[in-house]
Amino acid sequence: MRGGRALGIARANYPSGMRLVHDVYWWVDWVLYWGIVVLYAWAAIDCATRKASAFPAADKLTKPAWLAITIVSGGLGALVGLTYGPTNVLSLIAVVATLVYLCDVRPAVREVSGGSRW
Repeated sequence: MRGGRALGIARANYPSGMRLVHDVYWWVDWVLYWGIVVLYAWAAIDCATRKASAFPAADKLTKPAWLAITIVSGGLGALVGLTYGPTNVLSLIAVVATLVYLCDVRPAVREVSGGSRW
């Protein structure tokens, strides 16, 4: 937490009703942020454990390319999400890149490799 900010929402003295709304927004951002961080980690770990030969066989980018995409998008998304909130444009772009791996590349690679990770 830097300068009283955490997850992009500054704490301030609000009237009681607004304080409740502020707290709800803060908790929603907190849960979203950590859920997205888990998603980034899952994608990077899954990509690292797949066979390198399965990626070209599934007609996808190479394993190092997808590993770089998942790690860079995860790191950038986590950093930007912590600083400006998980609904920031850069954070959402990182989530989309991670979801492309998880929803498109992972099933194709898994099918080609027979579900095996090694």
